[in-house]
Amino acid sequence: MEDKQWLMNQLEKLFEESRDYKQKALLQATKELLQEQEKRREQLQGELDGTLWSPGNWNK
Repeated sequence: MEDKQWLMNQLEKLFEESRDYKQKALLQATKELLQEQEKRREQLQGELDGTLWSPGNWNK
């Protein structure tokens, strides 16, 4: 989690320093991609936790 925050900070810093529209667009898209990946990771973790703790699956 700490690495993700560091990366997001670096992307934000580069975004603020950039004067090139295409570079800014790429940096913004990269930040959004990382946020979406984190959201999906959390959703999958919750799904896995729910599956592992489902009483219906304990007898299998």
